[in-house]
Amino acid sequence: MYDVVTVGSATVDAFAETDKKFLKKGKFQFKVGTKLLVKSLIFDVGGGGTNSAVALSRLGLKTAFLGKLGRGENSKRILNLLKEEKIDTALVCRESARTGFSIVLDAKGHDRTILTYKGSNEDLNVNDIRFEYLDTSWLYMSSMTGKSFDSVKRIVEFAQEKGIRIAFNPSSYMTEKGANYLKPIISKTELLIMNLEEATMLSKKKDIKKTLKFLHEMGPRLVVVTNGKKDVFVYNGEMMYNLKPHAKIKIVETTGAGDAFASSFLAGIIKTEDIEFSLQLALVNAESVITHHGAKNKLLKMGEAIRNIKKNPGKIIMRKLK
Repeated sequence: MYDVVTVGSATVDAFAETDKKFLKKGKFQFKVGTKLLVKSLIFDVGGGGTNSAVALSRLGLKTAFLGKLGRGENSKRILNLLKEEKIDTALVCRESARTGFSIVLDAKGHDRTILTYKGSNEDLNVNDIRFEYLDTSWLYMSSMTGKSFDSVKRIVEFAQEKGIRIAFNPSSYMTEKGANYLKPIISKTELLIMNLEEATMLSKKKDIKKTLKFLHEMGPRLVVVTNGKKDVFVYNGEMMYNLKPHAKIKIVETTGAGDAFASSFLAGIIKTEDIEFSLQLALVNAESVITHHGAKNKLLKMGEAIRNIKKNPGKIIMRKLK
C-alpha cells in the first residue's frame, strides 16, 4: 500500500536562459524573423505529477506516480528519474504519442514564460488505469486537461468508494472553466491548494476571507491559498492561518515552486496533521526550489527540511474567521 499516489503531468523541460533586455513591462518582446542567442540550455524532468511525486518521496512517503507517457527517449528520461527517486511506476501508462515537453524562457531568474506541449498528458483514458494497483491512503491530484480530466473524475469516484483521501491542486487551465466544472472533484476533496489568481477566478471574490469561505463551502476540510512570494493562507472552517514567507531569498528560477509547496504541505499533514508544521515544511521546500534551476533539483529530505525550519521558521499568525 502506498502513502500517496500522485496523478498529473510529466514533461521534459528545456530551460533557455535569455536576457533581461527582452523583458519589457511584464512581457517578453522579440522581433519577428530575428535569431536570438540563448546563453544556456538546461534539460530536466518536470510536470506537476512528477514534481509532487519526487517531493513526497524525498520527504519519506511511499509514493507512486499515475500519468501517461510516450515511448521515446523523453519518456525513458522521466521513468529513469522516477526510479532513481524510489517512486513506483506500476501505474504509468504509455502509448505511441509524444511525451509532454516544455520550453521555459527565463530572463535572469525572476521572470519566466513557459511554452508547453501537453502531448500524452492529455490522453489518459479510464481503460489505461490499473485500478487494482491503486491501493493508497492519499491521492494527490494535479492539473490534467483534455481526455485526462474525465479520467481524473473517475479516479476521484474510485477514491471515494475506497475511502482514499484526496488532495487537489488545480491549475488556471482548470479554474478558468468555473466552479461548476470542478465541483465533482472539489466536493470530494479533503485538501484543496490553489494560488490566489486561481482561487479568485473560481470564487469571483476579491476579499481573501470570502474566497477562503467560498472554497471551504465547496467541500474541502482544508483550503490553502498561495500568492507567490506574498502571504499564504490556510482555512479549516474555523481558524485562518496566515504565513509570511521570508523576504530575502535569492531567486534563480521559480518553476516548480508551487508544486513543491503543495506537495510538501500534504506531506506535513500526512505525517503530523499539524497545519503550522505543514506550512513551515511547505515554505522551506518551496524556497529551496527557487534557489536553483529545475523543479526538483533542490527538493529537500525531511531531516534537512526540519533543520532549516528550526534555523529560520516563517511567521504564522492565527485568527478566527467570523
